[in-house]
Amino acid sequence: MSAAASLPRLIALGETMVMITPAHAESLATADDLRLHVGGAESNVASHTAALGIPSAWVSAVGDDVLGERVRRVIAGRGVDVRWVGVDPDAPTGVYFKDPGRGVLYYRRGSAASRMSPQSIVDVPLEDAAVVHVSGITSALSPTCAAMMDAVVERVASADALLSFDVNHRAALWQPGAAAPALLALARRADVVFVGLDEAHTVWGCDTPADVRELLPEPALLVVKDGDVGATESSRTDDGEATTFVPAIATDVVEPVGAGDAFAAGYLAALLRGADAAGRLAAGHERAHLVLLSTSDFVIEPPTVKGWSQP
Repeated sequence: MSAAASLPRLIALGETMVMITPAHAESLATADDLRLHVGGAESNVASHTAALGIPSAWVSAVGDDVLGERVRRVIAGRGVDVRWVGVDPDAPTGVYFKDPGRGVLYYRRGSAASRMSPQSIVDVPLEDAAVVHVSGITSALSPTCAAMMDAVVERVASADALLSFDVNHRAALWQPGAAAPALLALARRADVVFVGLDEAHTVWGCDTPADVRELLPEPALLVVKDGDVGATESSRTDDGEATTFVPAIATDVVEPVGAGDAFAAGYLAALLRGADAAGRLAAGHERAHLVLLSTSDFVIEPPTVKGWSQP
């Protein structure tokens, strides 16, 4: 296979950590049985798009430790290209704990991924991808990560690749007042933006998808997700602005974590196959639906929604 033929169509960049969670729905304070998984927004997207037949890569850094080995092995086992995942001998792999009913406990300060910088992506062929996917989480990890995000944006802007940006607001990662302007600046420089209506309200005070579009007129494609209601795409066309809404699939939710990443992956895979707005949103809902039915962030069953086509 030639080097060009082996390049990924989608590159996702961001931290993935080891996730420790009780084996049953009980508090960490009383749980005796725990399970180890891996979790990260960007690697979730790459895992889903790879499962959907889109050659995908995940770019990050892990520690030179057994947990880093586990993270790389798990993501690679999903069919994701991990050749650009660095190993930092001087920093650990991040860890977080799920405490059912009480939230999440993060132990990521000083992690290998938080030490990434513009130098970390020098050899990554961002310009050769069709889509480069990032999220607002990465900019909040450290000043060097924020500088790396700026470098990603600048490189993609000068290429034919699309920059996909999921706002992914994590309040605990930001200093008070810092998130809103930083996330807005990144979103305005992206080609495709995903944001939940709830987080758009929290961060920017938006109440409707139209409010979000007024705030973000720059992206060619803006997707506003409204939980179990549905998702709205606003897009620029030759005839002006087009708006498409597709309702969510009725679901008995088992676990919501990871559904947003699955939606983005389904949407982007459909976009890369040339689906129309309704088809893109439907594919996103279908992938999210499968994750909502599971305790896992990743599932392998393909979407079957109308208009979806497998390779």
